Amino acid sequence: MAYRPEFTAALRLFARASAAMTAQGFEAPVLVGGGAVELYSKSAVTTGDFDLVTARQHAFEIALQDLGFVRPSGPGAATRGWMHPDLKLGFEVVSSTLLDGLADRDRLLLVDLDADGTAAVIAVEDMIADRMGQFASGSAPEMRGQARALLTLHSDADRAYLERRIREETAGEYGIEDV
Repeated sequence: MAYRPEFTAALRLFARASAAMTAQGFEAPVLVGGGAVELYSKSAVTTGDFDLVTARQHAFEIALQDLGFVRPSGPGAATRGWMHPDLKLGFEVVSSTLLDGLADRDRLLLVDLDADGTAAVIAVEDMIADRMGQFASGSAPEMRGQARALLTLHSDADRAYLERRIREETAGEYGIEDV
């Protein structure tokens, strides 16, 4: 299965913005949330936005503007972040630290997009744990389904790390057997 064209275009723009960040000596931003789920599910689960983590939000937003992104305004604005006129996906910085510092940055997936650069993506184990944490909160029951889909697609996930991360994200309430 191929990724949908809008997602591929957005991922390439994200890689270009990331390259601009690393060229300035900053740590690369990380794709999390629905965008990471779409990547790991090969667009079986789609997203309407790219949630990003960077400690340098202002510098990242300048990089987005340099790539043609604009901040939507007015009634019906679909995102609090940034939109590119050629995309139907918003970009939004959602945090300055990766899962409150609990995710292991050494486990990031680095997606090589040739001339566009590299996109850093949260590890699939951390994404599954995040979805289970949202499920455990009671506010997003559908997230357990996403966690299950990701674990099914990535049966080679590091189960010891995943167990620990699910327990951390759910305050010990759930483990890998509950996915």
